[in-house]
Amino acid sequence: MATRRSNKKPAVPDAKSRPKRKPSSPSDRDPQSARTRERDRKEPKPTPRRSSTRPATFRLKVRRQDGPERVETRRWEVFEIPLAPRMNVISALQYIQRHPVTIEGRHVAPVAWECSCLEEVCGACTMLINGRVRQACSALIDDLVTRRRPIVLEPLRKFPVVRDLAVDRSRMFDTLKQLRAWLDLDGTHDLGPGPVQSQEGQRQLYPLSRCMSCGSCLEACPQYGEHSEFVGASAINQVRLVTSHPIGRLQKAERVELLMAPGGVADCGKAQNCVEVCPAKIPLVDSIQHMARETTGRLIFGWLLK
Repeated sequence: MATRRSNKKPAVPDAKSRPKRKPSSPSDRDPQSARTRERDRKEPKPTPRRSSTRPATFRLKVRRQDGPERVETRRWEVFEIPLAPRMNVISALQYIQRHPVTIEGRHVAPVAWECSCLEEVCGACTMLINGRVRQACSALIDDLVTRRRPIVLEPLRKFPVVRDLAVDRSRMFDTLKQLRAWLDLDGTHDLGPGPVQSQEGQRQLYPLSRCMSCGSCLEACPQYGEHSEFVGASAINQVRLVTSHPIGRLQKAERVELLMAPGGVADCGKAQNCVEVCPAKIPLVDSIQHMARETTGRLIFGWLLK
């Protein structure tokens, strides 16, 4: 069936009814400007910077003592220090060393403290900062400073004070001598290659070897102190590290029996504060549990080996 074609032309809209177009600007016709507008739509707009609310200065409150036996000189001194970007507690103590003037205007002796590596490896700068044990080199002032309260620095309470923030940690090393927490080697002559240790064994023992003898675990332990003979988590962890080594395993029975003596692993109160404050993230609780099982097994079956 044939279809008829209409001879009518489509209606042309009137000029008045046509939508008005905006006048084009030179930037609309420029392809470079079009790409710029497209890029601006895709990229997020930077947020306006807020005005800094950091104080220009901050105060450092230091617990001081003139000597090991001079407890009567124990006192507090407060210093005003200008705040600098990325400043840590060591930087603040170095400023006091150059300008030892308190907020009362008194010229005093510079504060004594210990530091070495300045990268949380040596453990020498360990102290109490706002009541919490930590390393002064990694304690940033921006994280500690407030407008109302000063930053409080105190020496470790579980060790004798030498002066100000420096303490004597000789008891830690005496404990390592007591437990023979080292590898015994017969002389310095050539003994040939040592026993082979698997990569899996190395991977398990490496976290135990990160101890830097900072004393943080002992400071946080309620069982450690002058009132107790407890050797502490760091020494127990060191014994586990040595007895797990192929060479140290030869004297394992002797070291386990030393941990069975008074002050050994049985004196641990399971507070688990040590693992919370350890800057090296050593699994101290696992080491204590491991050596507790070793001492229990030695206690039950040790008589069979004699």
